[in-house]
Amino acid sequence: MTHQGMAAATSPEAQPSEGDPLCLDRQLCFALYAASNLMVRAYRPLLAPLGLTYAQYLVMLVLWREGAIGVGDLCRRLFLDSGTVTPLLKRMEKAGLVQRRRDDRDERRVVVTPTPHGMALRDRATTIPDTLARRLAGHLTVAEAEGLRTTMRRLVAVLADGVSGPAAPGAKAPEVPDPFPPTP
Repeated sequence: MTHQGMAAATSPEAQPSEGDPLCLDRQLCFALYAASNLMVRAYRPLLAPLGLTYAQYLVMLVLWREGAIGVGDLCRRLFLDSGTVTPLLKRMEKAGLVQRRRDDRDERRVVVTPTPHGMALRDRATTIPDTLARRLAGHLTVAEAEGLRTTMRRLVAVLADGVSGPAAPGAKAPEVPDPFPPTP
């Protein structure tokens, strides 16, 4: 495409209007995608001193609470597939954060546990949620942030149900566990 052709394709007249259902800024998926990417970037400098990526932080949040968990259960809890989680866990094991082992009762099942080094990071990570909350405080009230989290949790539950929902008309959707079990 020539420079002139590119200019024509990107001119305001060629761009979809706000009433256009394909306008990027009208897409809920784009707002979620952009917010997710920006949230990961906001966490990056907070996690760097711990040597964790955002995905590793999510794994550690589960392990700090659960202790040991099967890889399949971890995948379900994080809404990730095993093709994503397995290489992540391999890198975490190499870094000394977690240990993977076959379940003694069922060798098909792999169980992940935090190592002492992984558990020691918990104390250093306790300030991260408050630090991020303070950064957002001038932009979102506590009530707005809690409302947003509630709405997002509901959306996750709806999408999780839809992804694993009935394949054929009239088929019953399988039970989907609460993606956000209550904290003790």
